[in-house]
Amino acid sequence: MILFLQRCKIIKIMNKDNINTTEDEDLSITNSNNNINTFDIESLIYCIRGVQVMLDKDLAMLYGVETRIINQAVKRNTRRFPSDFMFQLTKEECSKSQFVILNGKRGQNLKFLPYAFTESGIAMLSSVLKSQTAIEVNIRIMRTFIAMRRFLVNNTQIIQRLSTIEYHQVETDKRIDEVFNRLDANAQPQQGIFFDGQIFDAYQFVCGLIRNAQRTIVLIDNYVDETVLSILDKRNENVSATIYTANLNQQLQIDLQRHNSQYPMIEIIRFHKAHDRFLIIDNEVYLIGASIKDLGKKWFGFTLIKEITAEEIINKIRL
Repeated sequence: MILFLQRCKIIKIMNKDNINTTEDEDLSITNSNNNINTFDIESLIYCIRGVQVMLDKDLAMLYGVETRIINQAVKRNTRRFPSDFMFQLTKEECSKSQFVILNGKRGQNLKFLPYAFTESGIAMLSSVLKSQTAIEVNIRIMRTFIAMRRFLVNNTQIIQRLSTIEYHQVETDKRIDEVFNRLDANAQPQQGIFFDGQIFDAYQFVCGLIRNAQRTIVLIDNYVDETVLSILDKRNENVSATIYTANLNQQLQIDLQRHNSQYPMIEIIRFHKAHDRFLIIDNEVYLIGASIKDLGKKWFGFTLIKEITAEEIINKIRL
């Protein structure tokens, strides 16, 4: 429910009265203004490492002092600030932050990593910074933390529902992105017609199917020559290619032998039972109306067959 380094912007509780300040004579704190405007404290509270905290620079701004004054006071009283009261942010946390951590020279190269104070740590600060400003500001901060906790308690179910909706939205977006990525990567038409003269278009279409194969290519075509072997050579590495044809003549056998001596092997098996042409790309079965070697010479259609799987056809061939 609480996102890393997400601002806890929940409610507005600050009024717009000015805070009168007096300089604390016990500490070497010099305030630039005796009057400090009321800041939106709630917007300065962050969720880091699963707890609500405020940063040293924001506290210094509220107190009207320099950040180093707070850090020096803390260092003189380290026993009062255990790890659950205060901790220093890492460079990784700063780089992933959604807030502005660094100002001016301080931290241009993350030289000074900021400190984060929990609610308990902020309360302890009032005992270290004994100025009237620190006391009055801390009262406002404590009231802000209390109001935020009350809001969370009173709206737990709503927050949980919003978190659930956000989670499902993220998952839905991921699935949608996956679908579009697949469509972009394998955007091939499922059916259509090529007319005479569309030799290059038909050639490009079939070559696109060949290149999309990830595992196997099976061609069932009774009219095969060396141009078909050349087209099948456009397949990816480690993709097997098998041709089933009725006309396994001597010339085709010679062409195949020469081809396989130089390029990845293509297997040709004699098969007499097919009349139509089929091109099987992995698990997809295309019905092709013309022999691959004659693409674009005359009208022919093609369609992706969804009613039968590639495995079913291969099993019938092997009967």
